[in-house]
Amino acid sequence: MLGQLRFLAYSSPAHLGIFNMSGPAAVRLGIDVGGTFTHAVAVDAQSLAVLDHVKVPTTHTSQTGVAEGVIDSLTKLLKQLHISADQVSFIAHSTTQATNALLEGDVAMVGILGMGKGMTARLSWQQTKLGKIALGHGHYLKTCHQFLDTTSGLGKQEVVEALTSLRQAGAEAIVISEAFSVDDSKNEEFALSVARELGQCATAGSAVSKLYGLKARTRTATLNAAMIPKMLETATLTEQAVRQAGIKAPLMIMRSDGGVMDIKSMQERPILTMLSGPAAGVAAATMFLRISDGIFLEVGGTSTDISVIKNGHANMRYAEIGGHRLHMRTIDIKTAGVAGGSMARCDGKKIIHVGPRSAHIAGLGYAAFTDEIKEADIELIAPKPNDTSNYIVLNTAVDSVVKKKIAITTTCAANYLNLVPEGDPAFGNKQSVAQAFAALSKFLKQQPVNCARDYLELASSVCMPIINEFIKSRKLRQHALILYGGGGGASAIVPYLAQKLKMRFELAQHADVISAIGVALALVQETVERQIVKPSQEDILKLRQQAYMAVQQMGADPASIQVFVEIDAQTSIVRATATGATSVVDQNVVGEGASADQIRKTVAISMALAEDEVKADLRTNDFVVYKAARKKRSYFWQRKRKALRVVDAKGIIRFQAEDAETILALKNFIATSLEEVINRFSSWGDAGRTAPNIILFAGAKIIDLSGLMDASQIISIAHAELELFPNDTEIIILTARP
Repeated sequence: MLGQLRFLAYSSPAHLGIFNMSGPAAVRLGIDVGGTFTHAVAVDAQSLAVLDHVKVPTTHTSQTGVAEGVIDSLTKLLKQLHISADQVSFIAHSTTQATNALLEGDVAMVGILGMGKGMTARLSWQQTKLGKIALGHGHYLKTCHQFLDTTSGLGKQEVVEALTSLRQAGAEAIVISEAFSVDDSKNEEFALSVARELGQCATAGSAVSKLYGLKARTRTATLNAAMIPKMLETATLTEQAVRQAGIKAPLMIMRSDGGVMDIKSMQERPILTMLSGPAAGVAAATMFLRISDGIFLEVGGTSTDISVIKNGHANMRYAEIGGHRLHMRTIDIKTAGVAGGSMARCDGKKIIHVGPRSAHIAGLGYAAFTDEIKEADIELIAPKPNDTSNYIVLNTAVDSVVKKKIAITTTCAANYLNLVPEGDPAFGNKQSVAQAFAALSKFLKQQPVNCARDYLELASSVCMPIINEFIKSRKLRQHALILYGGGGGASAIVPYLAQKLKMRFELAQHADVISAIGVALALVQETVERQIVKPSQEDILKLRQQAYMAVQQMGADPASIQVFVEIDAQTSIVRATATGATSVVDQNVVGEGASADQIRKTVAISMALAEDEVKADLRTNDFVVYKAARKKRSYFWQRKRKALRVVDAKGIIRFQAEDAETILALKNFIATSLEEVINRFSSWGDAGRTAPNIILFAGAKIIDLSGLMDASQIISIAHAELELFPNDTEIIILTARP
């Protein structure tokens, strides 16, 4: 087998039999609201080991919505763990509510109060009049519109009249959006205050985004406003339940960029929770599994979410709704319509397709999770009214009971081919699986093993184009990539897919609750964006400080806060993303440390080289740099490339690159050292000098300066990030090609 199976993450003290029933000193709780189940997980706040978890049905149809499932899972988990509310130091949940609201069209009608002045007033009127916004699947968000010309100023009475007209037209929420409000928001703020005096649920365009582009900003604010009424109701109910349980820790909500925000921020910008479920899985990949580089697949029952992690960070993109880009960044996640519960279709002679219908959606059980099957025969059905009538099911008697229909799924196929390790969430009844594929073999007149392979071959063919496109578009080094599997159905898809792609793979422990773990470990996060032509050092530091203060105000410990600043020269967007933990946790305590030999072996595998070719180069107390020369062949020539890996104190690869250079410097001389490195490795072109990408490894902290454009920006941000470090701190400076 080409794939290399290894279980990732760390053993729970409870599962090792050493869990103290009095509980740990502090516990982090994460609750993931999925389409079918709501999972709640407790994680030790110091060791970050998983202590316990519970699962309850997601309460979509409850009068209180998904909040009921959140409350139910929380109550059961606290009782099961025998811990007090005082021991909960962090609590957060993801939510499908924003995503489902958009998919199902369950949104409030929005009244848009557009504003503009002078020569651009007519254009502003056109760009704020959005009409019906397509949400997909035949659903639309309805809007109504009023416009005020602010050339001569803005009076309260005209605002009241406009807002009253919008309410009379059926508006349940209000958006106030003016041209160039990102530069001067006083008119929006004034109209917003009037709306709130009138008791209206309202938001301003400049409060949702600080980017230029009136139409895109208005559209983003409108989608945000459409979610506010219901999200406010759910947030209030959940917060009340958390407080009634005696938990004093702030309630955090998962964001679509992989971080969390406090409930006040969510109430103002619920749109940021869109796709927070898949984002939680990616957060677990980076925070719990400590993946540095790879492709992460979170495999559920119906679909698989696929994302790229590079040097410990997920790739980001701007979200889209109805084919229109929003001023909102989210993790770049592609969804494949196959997973652990996928059913197959056939033409009577062979299997022709797997997915998108799943056993869960069809209301059927899996053959793999059924007791001994007897008297089985194959039947072709249409699981849902609009489905084709060629989906394969077993018509069977189970333990001499009346016949019933059972699905043969990808999980069943993976079990038949012995790809599912014992103890895995997808591990099933081997005898039942054998009976199922014997019946299918008889029906299709093929060998059972070929039937099982066809299932996984077709399922892999759905995922492979997504992965190949990621590799191509992100310029990933396939030889160094690993497929990481999370989600309850991971072993049904990932091992066979890895064989097809000739890649290594690893499966996560606690795979079935990986998203809830991600919620429990997620960092407080905020992104501040501005469009600034030729930003000065003062502009950049000001933006950095705004992002820093935003996460600090949400409860992040100042000692844990890191800010990544990047500048897009083409769009003039300056972006500062701050992350921080609500309490300082030394993540190096997670798991057992690897030996020097184990680390060298891991690095060698990553580089696709022999162990004796890998050499340790630079070393600090927290990081070691490994280097090796690798020959790159072409048809006509051969040259050496320098492979580099930076490994932390626990033996985890935190950064990898080719042809990168590293030097060791002291914090006291960091400005001089950076200036020398930038001068040495800058490149020159038509646009002038381009600084190299620079990463600093200081203490246990990784400071990414690769988004900055010139020496002054790099040095000023480096000073800000290193402010709290002693002057004699050893720092690894890594430079790589842009």
